[in-house]
Amino acid sequence: MSSVEHDPGRVTTRLSKADMAWLRARGRVGRRWLSVAIMAPLVSGCLTVAQAFLLATILQRAIVEHVPSREQVPAILGLVGFVLLRALLAWTGERAGSQAAETIKLAVRHDLFAALMARRPAWMREKTSGVLTNQIVDQVEALDAYFARFLPAMIAAAFLPIAFAVILMPVDLVVGALFLITAPLIPVFMALAGWGAESASRRHMTALSRLSGLFADRLRGLLVLKLFGRAEDEVARVREASDEVADRTLSVLKIAFLSSAVLEFFAALGVAGVALYVGLTYLGLIDLHPGTLTLQAGLFCLFMAPEIYLPLRTLAAHYHDRAAAKAAVADMSAVFEGLPDVVDGAQAASRPATVRRGAIAVDVSDLVVMAPGRGPVLEGAAIHAAAGEHVALLGPSGIGKSTLIDVLARFRDWSGRVELDGEDLAAIDETALRADIAVLNQRPRLFHGTIASNIRLGRLDASDEDVRRAAERACVTDFADALPDGLATTIGERGRGVSGGEAQRIALARIFLRDPGLILLDEPTAHLDSATETRIVDAILDFAVGRSLIIATHSVAVANRMDRIYRIAGGQILPVPHRPTSRLPNLPKLGAGDAP
Repeated sequence: MSSVEHDPGRVTTRLSKADMAWLRARGRVGRRWLSVAIMAPLVSGCLTVAQAFLLATILQRAIVEHVPSREQVPAILGLVGFVLLRALLAWTGERAGSQAAETIKLAVRHDLFAALMARRPAWMREKTSGVLTNQIVDQVEALDAYFARFLPAMIAAAFLPIAFAVILMPVDLVVGALFLITAPLIPVFMALAGWGAESASRRHMTALSRLSGLFADRLRGLLVLKLFGRAEDEVARVREASDEVADRTLSVLKIAFLSSAVLEFFAALGVAGVALYVGLTYLGLIDLHPGTLTLQAGLFCLFMAPEIYLPLRTLAAHYHDRAAAKAAVADMSAVFEGLPDVVDGAQAASRPATVRRGAIAVDVSDLVVMAPGRGPVLEGAAIHAAAGEHVALLGPSGIGKSTLIDVLARFRDWSGRVELDGEDLAAIDETALRADIAVLNQRPRLFHGTIASNIRLGRLDASDEDVRRAAERACVTDFADALPDGLATTIGERGRGVSGGEAQRIALARIFLRDPGLILLDEPTAHLDSATETRIVDAILDFAVGRSLIIATHSVAVANRMDRIYRIAGGQILPVPHRPTSRLPNLPKLGAGDAP
């Protein structure tokens, strides 16, 4: 198994109190609909008692009292009304439960997606996209039945059987006592079976998560696997994971069948005991009822017998939904290294993001950045850029330029002091930070779509004229206008169809649509010829007027056009004295071991 794949064996078998509290807190999002779903079976239970009593009364009057049928029409119509009303309540409860579950799932998906977007790219690189997708889609879906069906069934099972038994006590003490004895045994044995079901469900859900992640990632890399002759081996791994999921599914079904068998045994025992008692009493073989057991009382007890166990049957049918939900929460907690905070809309609105306007000053001191397996990339480094100042970072590849850009963009963990306009970088609101800064890395992400739509990602409400001006400024039109569809030309995922330099120009055009106070560029001219480089740098400097600019580059020509130059060497950031020039297009670029 790859080190980046999700390992089901690492998932804990028990939910912590905090995770259970999180699951309960999520229910508050859909509490209005959830309250309706919970109340519907309780009200239906009250109608059940009235329906059983009315039916027993009708039969008593017809068989014993010989009341004519026409005189019982109102009672029969009332009985039909009870049946229809119970059906309506069942439908209402089902719809309300489904609506509550959909509301809760939407909130959970928003929370997980927000947590995902708040993660640093270094964390994202340790996870497979298939597993993360499985958490947001499939694992969240496992919460549906828990809120829609299990919670209402659990509340009904906790109250209705006891309430029914208490109601039957005045009618017949023996029947009421029998129900009070047998009914609690069912949850006890269900809980015993449920412990095993919960553990099996966790193993099933984590195995399913692994299969989903494995399949999605192998499908995405199918071309590479075919080229290197590894397709058959990966097919075997996917088949092995599929067999594991099948085995886990059968294990869950075995325990579910055991739980149902326990329920049916005790339910049948209780109903049979009541029927036997009532029958023997009518035959005069036993006499435990004080006075005479009327037909109405006996029928009422018989009609209520299956109804007492019905809420428990319903709970048993959905008991595995609880195990599946807890397994999904445990898996989400393991993958995301903790569950996202529960923040409602009012709380989020009470903390508005403060977006700066104008240039942003940058102050860095005692900066330490560690690279896994390499030790410190930057150690005790310091840099200062005044508001509106343009700064170049020079140094050979792998020396730490991109690392510093990632730190300032809050894409990488660090220790030390990093401040923007005197505010701790770690404390700045995410929305405000992304509005304040614009970042262009060495491998910008382009998506399947037109060139224009990729540029418009910088500002979604940009007009066609705005997109065209940004494209011209970034020299995108130099190659786009030569294409049959111009800016409407479709490119593939990850920029298939354009070169590395063209992709960087498209990403740069995105920045030209925005209004950032700090611009962070990582090798924006690395794939360009000298003439195009000069034009791009002219456009960048023109756009950066009144804004702060930090640019990592190999090009001495580009660096010399900045207000200040820093050289990175030995984990330190050292200032380089120089006088800014207006244009030096033909100076060489730094090689792997060069320094300015």
